[in-house]
Amino acid sequence: MFTIGEFATLGRVSVRMLRHYDALGLLVPARATSGYRYYAAGQLHELNRITALKGLGFSLAQVKTILHDDVSADELRGMLRLRRAELDARIAQDHARLNAVEVRLRMLESEGTMSTDDVVLKTVDAVRVAALTTSVSAYESSVISPAIQPLYQQLCERLEATGIRPGPGISYYDGTGEDGKPIRIGAAFQVDVDPDPSFGFEIVDLPKIPTAATLIHRGSFDTVDDSYQVLASWIADHGYRPLAHSREVTLEFPDEQEKWVTEIQMSVTST
Repeated sequence: MFTIGEFATLGRVSVRMLRHYDALGLLVPARATSGYRYYAAGQLHELNRITALKGLGFSLAQVKTILHDDVSADELRGMLRLRRAELDARIAQDHARLNAVEVRLRMLESEGTMSTDDVVLKTVDAVRVAALTTSVSAYESSVISPAIQPLYQQLCERLEATGIRPGPGISYYDGTGEDGKPIRIGAAFQVDVDPDPSFGFEIVDLPKIPTAATLIHRGSFDTVDDSYQVLASWIADHGYRPLAHSREVTLEFPDEQEKWVTEIQMSVTST
């Protein structure tokens, strides 16, 4: 038998932790007399299992279930697969946060480099597109990107299945989001075909924009909010107001998103 201090040293845990395991009924001393706890050598294997399962991220309640409730090998495999999925999801979230930090740093470093002098007022011709649409609640890129990216993936697959060769990608928006009303967004590619019910996507004729305030955005869509802020400043300073629809036309889209070139087209009217 080992005293609690000796057993803690052998198991490389604290005495306080062993007392906690005892209180939970997770690892009870082999013998306790007059307030003293004694552990058998064979309990070291059980302590090692507890430490290993904790290291995998299981809670003490889960560890107790695994060790004391005759969990089968299949059940344990299922618990481990679930734990793996949880860790994968957490890693993905951390990567997303890291990317957001990097984007914010780049925005701060480039602050002031884009001028409202880069805004061009012009007419945008009507264009026919193949499109898939959905609705979102806000214009923030953190809301739009997760909604529109899967649409583009689906649209590419369906266009490839039809053999249609698309032109530039066009994202379009309709609505302001005021009073809780949804904003309609479309993932589209310019095409020159007539509608066909078998396509699996819509053929939409986007109307002419008589007056559009336009700005070239360079980089991924993670930083597009900054370009919209520049455009908004120009619109306000020049006596215009935005209408309830806008478009983003991707002019260049290499594999590296940081090298994408996109024209933002905002329909405006004079005040």
